[in-house]
Amino acid sequence: MSETTATATSGSTLAPAKGKRAARTPSGKSGWPFGLSDRVATWILAALLAIWAGALRLYNLGHVKTLIFDEVYYVRDAYTLLREGTEHAWAKDISKAAFERGDVDSYLPDPQYVVHPPVGKWVIALGEWALGADNPWGWRISVALLGTLSVVLLFFTVRRLLGNTVLAFIAGYLLSIDGVHLTHSRTSLLDLTLGFFCLLAFYFLLRDRDQFRTALSRIEGAERGFGHVMGIRWWRIAAGISLGLACGVKWSGLYFVAVFGIMTVLWDWAARKRYGDPRWKLRGFALDAIPAFFAIVGSALVTYVFSWSGWFASKDGYFRNWAEENSHASNPVSEALLSLWHYHTEAYSFHVGLDSTHTYGAKPWLWLLQLRPTSFYYESYTYGEVGCQVEKCSAAITNIGNPLIWWFGTFALLVTLVIAIVKRNGTAAAILSGIIAGYVPWFLYLDRTIFQFYSVVFEPWLIMAIVFVFALMLGGRTAPRTRKRVVTLAIASLVVTMTLVSIFWWPLWTAQVIPYDLWRAHMWFDSWV
Repeated sequence: MSETTATATSGSTLAPAKGKRAARTPSGKSGWPFGLSDRVATWILAALLAIWAGALRLYNLGHVKTLIFDEVYYVRDAYTLLREGTEHAWAKDISKAAFERGDVDSYLPDPQYVVHPPVGKWVIALGEWALGADNPWGWRISVALLGTLSVVLLFFTVRRLLGNTVLAFIAGYLLSIDGVHLTHSRTSLLDLTLGFFCLLAFYFLLRDRDQFRTALSRIEGAERGFGHVMGIRWWRIAAGISLGLACGVKWSGLYFVAVFGIMTVLWDWAARKRYGDPRWKLRGFALDAIPAFFAIVGSALVTYVFSWSGWFASKDGYFRNWAEENSHASNPVSEALLSLWHYHTEAYSFHVGLDSTHTYGAKPWLWLLQLRPTSFYYESYTYGEVGCQVEKCSAAITNIGNPLIWWFGTFALLVTLVIAIVKRNGTAAAILSGIIAGYVPWFLYLDRTIFQFYSVVFEPWLIMAIVFVFALMLGGRTAPRTRKRVVTLAIASLVVTMTLVSIFWWPLWTAQVIPYDLWRAHMWFDSWV
């Protein structure tokens, strides 16, 4: 592995990012084959990941021609958003089958009460607009493409975080072959879209962090310039927009707004202290923290409200006229905003009160070890049906991660936590931020009906923890070559084994018709059935 791991293993993340500089061997030559520059090699690897991840996600995407799991809600809501600007109701019992047959205009004129904001459904609607809503490709193409982009985005994120292109490629590759992310990419639910925008915000904040440090490093003298380091921090605003879109998919994006907002301010404080600002606390608060609040929260709020444009423009959206009907406002703007607020209070009450039992409900302490996966789809066949060549066959889409990736990832998270606390390691803390925002809050809602498939939102940070541990194992530039060779062999062996496990699980992630006994062989624990 040709690049340094110093950024990953140092006590902080304050060193300038190594990602833009070409790796060099002691002889001064490029560390890549054929003398490729680091920039060219990076884009080649990114392209390879995009092709590979896209192939896995687009392969036979329309194979299942029925609405899978909660697609029954989101795919149809997306279509009515596309046609009417708001979600509309569907007749019970017959509408699902009618939609699957291609009768996509069988919705009712009545508005539909939904409890998730519209952004995730607008994403699905883009695919229906491009390829039509009367076929599974139209339902699923947008999320499949976002899943592919997520893999490439993780590659660039880890490269900037760890300064190691090879480890970044491994991170993207592991995400591409994991079942949680793969099945979400092939199914039009909301959680992968939420995870994509959260990861995008994290990447933008990394860009902002590095730009801020570069600006600080150019300051000469103890005082001069520390009060006017940068102008408008566009990367931070971009992160706020991404977080607003995340909240526009599901409200759980709010936790990322809070955690990432704190994280970016702590980065600024640490940078000011590192580069010798004698008033780093005061300036960090006045010049960094307060503007960060307006840049991130402000842009997120504006983006979120704007995402409801279809509802604002409608005349019959659910609760659209609540304020007017109840005489709670005196002008159209305040009426619209009060009506939207009422909608949100009602939806919040629904969310916190959702406690009905579900076969695949899973408490959050089961998620990391993938102990209660969600069955998105299951069909049984007998001999002669759809290619079944034995007495009994199964076709399933099981939202379960590659067990080896998740089990090793759980270990890696524990190591990352220890390193963050004991070594006060900034990189480890940054990785944990995604876990804190995407996973920990679910422990506050143990009485709610929640599912293990929500773990796709924080999965990129679990993968980051894995490659962070790989970086620790490799050591820095001064590590003995023998150690590096042994560790590289161990990492390669582990990645190959993870790949073989994914090959084994591939049929259950893509609804392949297989013998029932083979399906049963995948059910290692009773909780997986």
